[in-house]
Amino acid sequence: MASQQYKDPKLKIFALSSNEKLAAAIAAAVGVDLGEISLSQFADGEIRVNIDESTRGAHVYIVQSTSSPVNDHLMELLITIDALRRASAKTINVVMPYYGYARQDRKAQSREPITAKLVANMLEQAGADRVVALDLHAAQIQGFFDIPVDHLLGAPLLANYFIDNKLFGDDVVVVSPDHGGVTRARKLAEFLKAPIAIVDKRRPRPNVAEVMSIVGDVKDKTAVIIDDMIDTAGTITIAAQALMDRGAKEVYATCTHPVLSGPAIERLQTSVIKKVIVTDTILLPEDKKIDKIEIVSVAQLIAEAIKRIHENRSVSPLFNEKFTIID
Repeated sequence: MASQQYKDPKLKIFALSSNEKLAAAIAAAVGVDLGEISLSQFADGEIRVNIDESTRGAHVYIVQSTSSPVNDHLMELLITIDALRRASAKTINVVMPYYGYARQDRKAQSREPITAKLVANMLEQAGADRVVALDLHAAQIQGFFDIPVDHLLGAPLLANYFIDNKLFGDDVVVVSPDHGGVTRARKLAEFLKAPIAIVDKRRPRPNVAEVMSIVGDVKDKTAVIIDDMIDTAGTITIAAQALMDRGAKEVYATCTHPVLSGPAIERLQTSVIKKVIVTDTILLPEDKKIDKIEIVSVAQLIAEAIKRIHENRSVSPLFNEKFTIID
């Protein structure tokens, strides 16, 4: 049960199967109980969804990260949107803490798809009225939608974790693992009042990275590598070793989305990285919760965003360094 009931019964939050724990925490922080929904599969694997309560005239928020298994979670989301539209929900708001299929956001080679745009099209066609996302792989993905997109940032939460836990002193440098992540690194650096450095790398093929050089001073400093996601952990562990080879005192890693596919856990465990700070946008199974990994919850941030959207209040205060719940 929600600890303090929200004043408008027309606000409803539904959890799909990707991250029910986060959805429950969001609902509790908003002050509503999770909506009743049945998720199952037909014998051939087709997904079956049934909304078990009235949503007529309701403002509905569906919490679903399109994490592994990506295709199942995406179809589950699309089918649920369709069910809610046919059940006369007034607005259907998709809360995607992790937006999958985002890495192909442009045509880098001939005859490539732009999957980030394709997913945006599918969500709109299914009937979504708004999307709330956290740390999109590329900011321009917001422009792939013709409906409102609230793009929340994980950097303030991650910065607060480092500051509150006093993990390092003043000699800190924030490191972007590639040129595309400089804006993200600069945001964290502003919060930590630190300079930035950039890892110059190339990718001979997907999920394979080679470090060419380090741009910036890292000697005798504590380096904090920030990225939007850690997938196979190849990039981040290679970058961490390169930083240590160039004189860094110690290396921390942080990301919003702990995808952690394939060899990621083994690579992080055996790497020079001292600690990995992630959020709970993706539910980590117990076998991936190694001692090096610390989890920061995004539940209160998303809950406050939902309340502000529902009450037609500004979401921009949530980008401040010291995020607090404002009733």
